[in-house]
Amino acid sequence: MTFTQRLFGSDVHYMELFQAADIWLMRNDFTFEFPRPTMPNVVYMSGFQCKPSKTLSKELEDFVQSSGEHGVVVMTLGTLVAKLPEDVAEDIAAGFAQLPQKVIWRYQGKRPSTLGNNTLLLDWLPQNDLLGHPKTRVFVAHGGTNGMQEAIYHGVPLVGLPLMFDQHDNFFRMKARGVAKVLDIATLNKDNFLEALEEVLYEPSYREKMTTLSNLHRDQPMKPLDRAIFWIEFVMRHKGAPHLRTESYRMSSIQYYSIDVVAFLLAVSLLVFIVFISATKFLWRRVFSRSKVKKE
Repeated sequence: MTFTQRLFGSDVHYMELFQAADIWLMRNDFTFEFPRPTMPNVVYMSGFQCKPSKTLSKELEDFVQSSGEHGVVVMTLGTLVAKLPEDVAEDIAAGFAQLPQKVIWRYQGKRPSTLGNNTLLLDWLPQNDLLGHPKTRVFVAHGGTNGMQEAIYHGVPLVGLPLMFDQHDNFFRMKARGVAKVLDIATLNKDNFLEALEEVLYEPSYREKMTTLSNLHRDQPMKPLDRAIFWIEFVMRHKGAPHLRTESYRMSSIQYYSIDVVAFLLAVSLLVFIVFISATKFLWRRVFSRSKVKKE
């Protein structure tokens, strides 16, 4: 960098760096995404953080086992949402209290007065280990990508309470695949929450379709993290991968959209049209003038 560049900043734009990446590691795959065109330098590594569940603590395992044949419902709204408005929490707790299942709920707000004996409140829970437990029946989640991918990995159907960011979009994908029932937090009450829980718990298609997604996601030639490591080392070994990268970001809008070519073709078409109209008018006048002379 020159003195001027070091003083005022170099003429490098974020989008140029962003678009010039040799390899893109996308925490996604097509069990979750809709089909779409993709580039050769895009590497999908969805679920790299997912792993087989570990043994639960004795206290938590005892609580899970106490659910008997009914199983367990797990609820967490992620690390950013530890509390809910009191009226919403009361409705959720009242809905849970009507279930024969045991419920493990990560919640740090005021203890709801409607909380049933079947519900265990925790400040933190081992999400991956609970989702991988054979007694887990439903996952009530906010729609973060970690939770979505772990639910797919372990084959657990969902009840969605999306709140912000990409969460609505994530649950739209899950709903389209028939593995989730989605609720609007603004209109949630005890009755529609309980109805959604019971639908996902007792309608077999939710678990069957999620099991299918899980099987598709797991059936890969190598683990997602190993695939990501391979491509990172590939770029390092070959000092880049320009043969996989599109150069479209270097093109102007005129080149990218072929505006100059379209303009040229339109101009030629317009010229041909004008010549055709002019020739037609000329011929028509000749024919008209000859017929007029004959009449005279």
